[in-house]
Amino acid sequence: MDPLNRIKQPIEAELQTYKALFDEALTHENDFLGQALSYVRRRKGKMMRPQLVLLTAKEQGEVTVHTQRAAVALELLHTASLVHDDVVDESAQRRGQQSVNALYDNKVAVLVGDYLLSIALQQAAMTQSLKAVDIIARLGGTLSAGEVFQLDNIQQEAVTEEAYFHIIAHKTAALFAACGELGALTAGADEVAVQRARELGQLIGMCFQIRDDIFDYETHADIGKPTGNDMAEGKLTLPAIYALQATDRTDVHAWAAKVKAGTAQPEEIAALVDFTRKIGGMDYAKERMLAFHAQAVALADGYTNSEVRQALHTYIDYVIDRKF
Repeated sequence: MDPLNRIKQPIEAELQTYKALFDEALTHENDFLGQALSYVRRRKGKMMRPQLVLLTAKEQGEVTVHTQRAAVALELLHTASLVHDDVVDESAQRRGQQSVNALYDNKVAVLVGDYLLSIALQQAAMTQSLKAVDIIARLGGTLSAGEVFQLDNIQQEAVTEEAYFHIIAHKTAALFAACGELGALTAGADEVAVQRARELGQLIGMCFQIRDDIFDYETHADIGKPTGNDMAEGKLTLPAIYALQATDRTDVHAWAAKVKAGTAQPEEIAALVDFTRKIGGMDYAKERMLAFHAQAVALADGYTNSEVRQALHTYIDYVIDRKF
């Protein structure tokens, strides 16, 4: 069986309810806004984050509508952050399709992102849990702070692993952590179980982002984004950071400086990608990812619902094995 189908098995019915609620939230009677929301709705992807919410809730027993609302709120918040990120990064594509700002313009994209944030908070309120609303509201601030820190880090001359892990902990990992936490919380779990679910999500998010960054150094035709795309946006991720720490070559450090300054030519980016591959940057990133993966598996082993436990194992493996 396909791994995505194995992940869905314990929550198939709940996932159908989630989809209906998500589609309902992204519907509006205004023709123009309705069209924009419809475009966003059609790009829901593999629903990895909502599935984590539902799985961690399923461990506690029945998945309630409050959990479903939390899953919708998180995915709307995530979608809003992507719409705004595309404006900030001036990206023309998202998941191999036109971004909202490319299809319309920056003004429309910003307003659509703002609208998504507002209905995310509405969905959060429908959980009838002040704690859930607090988690979702704080997450919005954390994601924004992570993006600001990343922009600031591009301006800094130093390139460090510490800064890299700080960024992904406050962006991708924070979102997955909230998914685990809210799944357990809205299902009535005790504080220990909620914290375990949050930690599981955090570890999965670290794996997810490192795997995402490794894609940028791979050359397979099905990756879905150009090799060196992050560098073209001024970002040096874990593989390149390792490469820079492992060499004193002035030309390599000059390429990296140009990447951060936004002045690197395509051939210089290609040269830095090639050097990173040859010196073992990808292998190092994979080692760090596998360390987080092992910790996540160990946490999932403690889940008592056998179907959920197996689905989580498949989920964790899929995160590091997936193709973009």
